[in-house]
Amino acid sequence: MAKIGVVGAGKWGEALAFALGEKNEVIVTSRTPRDWPNFRSLEEVLSCEYLIITVPAQQIGQWLSEHFVFSGQKILVAAKGIEASSGRFLNEIYARYVPEENLAFLSGPSFAAEVIRSLPTALVINSVSLDTARSFSALFPRFIRAYVSDDVVGAEIAGAYKNVIAIAAGICEGLKLGHNAAASLISRGLVEMDRFGKAYGAREETFMGLSGAGDLFLTASSSMSRNYRVGLGLAAGKSKEVVCGEIGEVSEGIGTAYALHEIAEHKGIYLPIAAEVYAILEGKSPMQSLQDLIQR
Repeated sequence: MAKIGVVGAGKWGEALAFALGEKNEVIVTSRTPRDWPNFRSLEEVLSCEYLIITVPAQQIGQWLSEHFVFSGQKILVAAKGIEASSGRFLNEIYARYVPEENLAFLSGPSFAAEVIRSLPTALVINSVSLDTARSFSALFPRFIRAYVSDDVVGAEIAGAYKNVIAIAAGICEGLKLGHNAAASLISRGLVEMDRFGKAYGAREETFMGLSGAGDLFLTASSSMSRNYRVGLGLAAGKSKEVVCGEIGEVSEGIGTAYALHEIAEHKGIYLPIAAEVYAILEGKSPMQSLQDLIQR
């Protein structure tokens, strides 16, 4: 039995604490105190050998600089996204504070609401150190199959990019464009994700597996996905500010869409779906974006 600290008491943090608690002692902390028996101070949680950090991509840089002290912990990053202000991937942000062999990144199709019900789930733990990945894999309960991989960049890109495609899929559903359009959008989104990944040396097999296709198919086909719900709101003519206020949770696809726009401009990568999601977030008509995608 290991002692595990979870940083972040949102739905995903709560679900992971529940799942990992089947075989381990788990304590949780967050910015907002919770009336939970296993809620502890940040100092106590950071003293654990194993840490699960769910702080969102747009906030993690500041959180690490203000709160984190490395003392040999093994860290599983359980957030997905690209920092909008800098275009940095999560592994680049964490690299300033933690040796890469102590870091792992969680990917794959996983709704918190189903994990907390102990429904079967398959995930991937990605690390440059397969020993670190395996050490985390051994902590997961019987209802979660945790594979290991060393394609950190591929897993990061897949986990971030699928949220942007999920916004596009929500727009597609909100405009009532039908199943044909949705299938076309998701499959072309997978191609686009793979194209972006190749620019960073990611492996194609990552995008064809759980981290890529698996997570994309889940997130881009259900209103359980926050990013999908963002798309539904945008299709209804609401601004991103109004939509985010209604959802009341962080939707990583928005920040990632802005990051992808900057990276594509800088590197000259062709990302038509991500470009239209960015344009819609900036106020473009969803119907006009549809026409531009079809006629490009």
